Amino acid sequence: MQQKIASRRAQLKTAIISTLLACFLLAASPAKSQVKMTRDQMLFYTSDWKGDRYPDGRPKLPDALLKRAVDMSIEDVWDFLRSRGYQNQFEGGWQALHIEKPFAGRALTAQYMPTRPDMAKAITAEGKAEGRVGGTNMWPINELQIGDVYVADGFGKIIEGTLIGSNLGNGIAAHSHTGFIFDAGIRDQEENREIPDFNGFYRGYDPSAWAQMELTSINAPIRIGRAVVLPGDLVLAKTEGVLFIPAILAEEAISTAEFTGLKDDYNFELNRQGKNGAEFEGGWTLNKYAGFEKWINDHPDKLKMQRSEFDALLAKAKQHADH
Repeated sequence: MQQKIASRRAQLKTAIISTLLACFLLAASPAKSQVKMTRDQMLFYTSDWKGDRYPDGRPKLPDALLKRAVDMSIEDVWDFLRSRGYQNQFEGGWQALHIEKPFAGRALTAQYMPTRPDMAKAITAEGKAEGRVGGTNMWPINELQIGDVYVADGFGKIIEGTLIGSNLGNGIAAHSHTGFIFDAGIRDQEENREIPDFNGFYRGYDPSAWAQMELTSINAPIRIGRAVVLPGDLVLAKTEGVLFIPAILAEEAISTAEFTGLKDDYNFELNRQGKNGAEFEGGWTLNKYAGFEKWINDHPDKLKMQRSEFDALLAKAKQHADH
């Protein structure tokens, strides 16, 4: 009997020690970042992406696709996204450093909120523990890679919502060679316009400094106006507005838009030559597609996609030809 009691006491003692050791190890382990999305979180939100990724898990679209995207019209890509059920990817009504110069890149997202002291204290402490320097509006800039677009939800704040001046603008340009999309304001507008290889869309200009705002997330899903943005999305910024193209659809969206653009170019030529009769659009019969294919054969320089990709899109289009 005494041996059983002693055995139970030993087991209990072992269990207590194990529990205390587990608690100690948990307390000693570094806490996961609360501001920057973890790799596991990134994989959760972008689980359908099968291509390259950055070390932190953000989808990495090919550089060649970013260059092709700039030549696409907003409407052609938007039509494709709508057909796939993505109806909340466009936002207009911007000011820009160079509104006439389109640009494209991979989204690095950030979210800001009005300052709340207890929240700001916790975020500042986390930044100190992670070795971050400067105000929280500098943290996302340090995460940027070449070809990125810094996309920030600043809840539309302009006065004291100026997320960058010329110093931080130069920082974004140096890290990304691309630009930014801010649902917020900027200052030093004139100086930012002079930065080479740099563009940006924003809600407005104000000379005031950034104040009463706090960074709450890096590379989390955010809302820009009526658009939803995930880290790694293909950002297409043009005079008409900004389109956020899901990474999982980016290549198909750009190829389909290119195909639509080629069809339009061919149709415009037929209209100029008076060969479309009274049907200035549409009328895509098999005979018209045959003429389109010959036109591409005669102008191969117009193709930016692989010829095999064009042939596949053409074959698909022929299946729905007018009769």
